[in-house]
This record gives sequence, structure tokens and C-alpha cells, in this order.
Amino acid sequence: MATDILNQSSRHIIELENVSKTYQLGPVKYEAVKDVSFVIEKGQFAAIVGPSGSGKTTILNMIGSIESPTSGNIFLNSHSLGDVDEDRLSYFRRRYLGFIFQNFNLLPVLSAKENVAYPLTLQDDRLSIAEMNSRSEEALNAVGLIKFSNHRPMEMSGGQRQRVAIARAIVTSPDVILADEPTANLDQKTGNDILDLMKNLNIEKSTTFIFSTHDSKIMSLADHIIKVQDGILV
Repeated sequence: MATDILNQSSRHIIELENVSKTYQLGPVKYEAVKDVSFVIEKGQFAAIVGPSGSGKTTILNMIGSIESPTSGNIFLNSHSLGDVDEDRLSYFRRRYLGFIFQNFNLLPVLSAKENVAYPLTLQDDRLSIAEMNSRSEEALNAVGLIKFSNHRPMEMSGGQRQRVAIARAIVTSPDVILADEPTANLDQKTGNDILDLMKNLNIEKSTTFIFSTHDSKIMSLADHIIKVQDGILV
């Protein structure tokens, strides 16, 4: 069963074992990630760091099962994701992962509350509209944006939009939140405020955060840093 994936008692929530990723670019093969192995424990505030093109976003995408490794294994609570079919992977992404992107990826025609509620509409256990509204408002309140519930993305600043993206990521109470360069498009003060917000959520809810970043502020807050360069661990 898909629900069995996270119903196991394992300290290591994520484990990569000799993971590689190769892309075929015309006649040329490009090794983006080469034989990477590491573990991330439950509740950690972990950062995968390295320069642009180092492979860190590819690693994050493979953890999130957005991409599959060319070789090697990725385990979630000791279960190999390579042994899970696409339907179960889709369920796993919806149920147990939250995603935060540097470009926010909000739907422009929806209000903040509707954007936050969107992942709830994809859940297998159909929630009532009242329950979705309640959970969306709770998530927006957690990021300090309850007053902007009915605003659309274009009516908000970059920092506010990123807060909406965080609310959307936490509304399903995921075990792991994957954040790809979440401060890249924000000024320093706003970026620091966003990171402090995520760190507080990490502490209060014991949610595991995994970042792809080269932001020194994230590195200073992280309790586990994984350095990559040219696709290999440094």
C-alpha cells in the first residue's frame, strides 16, 4: 500500500544510495549527478549547496520523484522509490511532500486562499469545501497572510507570494518540504524573514526541510549541509 511508505519507524527519512543522473543531449551524454550517497534524518533542516549547475536541483527533483535516477536507489523510510509504481508515486507526492519553488508557481487566476487550497483538492480523501477553507485559512494565518486571503498573486509582493507558496506547501501537513532556491528572487530582508518563518515551522511541527541553495543564510540555519560540485559530493 502507498500509505505504508511513511508508516515505518526509521530515523532516516531520506536516503540516497549511489545515485546518478545522466541526460542525453542529442549525441552527447551529460552526467548531472554522479554516484551520490547521503542520508537525511526526520526533522532536519537540511541544505544541498553548490554553485549553479552543480546538480543540487536535480538531486532535489529526484528526492521529490519529479525525476528518476539513471542508477542507484532513493529510499523513503527504508522503502525504495524505485519499487513504487507511478500511481503510488503520485499519491506519495500529494500526501507526504510539500514543494516550494523560487518562482512561486502560484496560479494567477486564483486568490491566495484558493492557491493554498489547491493541493487539498487533489487529496484522495475528499474534503468538504468548509474543511478546505478552514485548513487554507489556518495555513495562511501561520505565515501571517490571513488578511490577504482574497488577493490574487499579482496584487501581492514577492515576499507575500512566497509566503503563500509556503502556506500551500504546509496545508497538507507533509512530512517533508522540498524548497528549490526559495530566496533567490527576494531581497535580503524579505528572504531572511521567509527563512526564519520556515525554521520556526521546522521547530514547531518537526517537518523535515530540504533546500537546494547557495544562500549563506540557509547554510547558517541548516543542521545538515550536503555540498555538491560538478555532480559529486564534496
